[in-house]
Amino acid sequence: MPKIIVTGGAGFIGSRFVALLLENDLPGFEDWDVIVIDALTYAGSYQNIVGFEENKRFKFVHGNILDAPVIDDLIRNSDGIINFAAETHVDRSISSPREFIETNYLGVANILQSIHKYSKRYLQISTDEVYGSVLNGYSVESDSLDPSSPYSASKAAADLLVLSYKKTFNSDVVITRCSNNYGPNQFPEKIIPFFIKLLKEGKQVPVYGNGLNTRDWIHVDDHCKAINLVFHHGKSGEIYNVGDVEHLTNLELVEIILNEFSFGKERIEFVQDRLGHDFRYAINSNKIRSELNWTPVLNIRDEIRRLIKI
Repeated sequence: MPKIIVTGGAGFIGSRFVALLLENDLPGFEDWDVIVIDALTYAGSYQNIVGFEENKRFKFVHGNILDAPVIDDLIRNSDGIINFAAETHVDRSISSPREFIETNYLGVANILQSIHKYSKRYLQISTDEVYGSVLNGYSVESDSLDPSSPYSASKAAADLLVLSYKKTFNSDVVITRCSNNYGPNQFPEKIIPFFIKLLKEGKQVPVYGNGLNTRDWIHVDDHCKAINLVFHHGKSGEIYNVGDVEHLTNLELVEIILNEFSFGKERIEFVQDRLGHDFRYAINSNKIRSELNWTPVLNIRDEIRRLIKI
């Protein structure tokens, strides 16, 4: 059977991708074995993949993409790799940038060395934050990168390194840049699960600055289906933006959550804005929609209601 390596597969998005793959909800992967490698740091939890090992197509490796020999051995015996492994929280990158540079850049360098050596297909999971704050219009794949935080800078650097392997070695690489994800099993430092947790505990929710920062939200399942299409059908060397049309200010997002609890704005506590806080992210995803026939289907208001009930 062909084998796909999923790095960071015990994290939020990675574990959901593996779950859909094993449930045969991702066309093209029905007969593939999946090997997950994850360091099981704070954001990656074995609880996210409990039960997967009952499926004979699944294997787990406790390891780190910074361990070049381990990564090399896995890629040598695989048919492709999708890299979800990353440090992702902006606030943590401000207080501790080194680990972001190590995982998000040096870890990717290890992967690229091996996919070049063994001629494997590689999908790099990136972020819309590499474009920086977009005051007007929408970011397209050819736009210049303008990262604002150590996190987004480390991801931008990795993207450039990936593209350099296409230009220098003609490596089979593709990149997705996605907007903010939400969904089940998301680590509670992220805004939606964090606010749901605080409100269930009877606490107030902290909102940075004036709450007018704008983000584009997409459900993790819609994102995973886009990743599947890009891995199987994306053109080598190309970048694909993955975004929905759910552009919300942080205040609008909080109000959706508060309404589900029947709470008012008195539950909001405005706090000092964070350093390097981008005002607006907005990406144009026409490329993946037109070339790969991808369309998001899940509505954030309905899905937040489901998350609160979990």
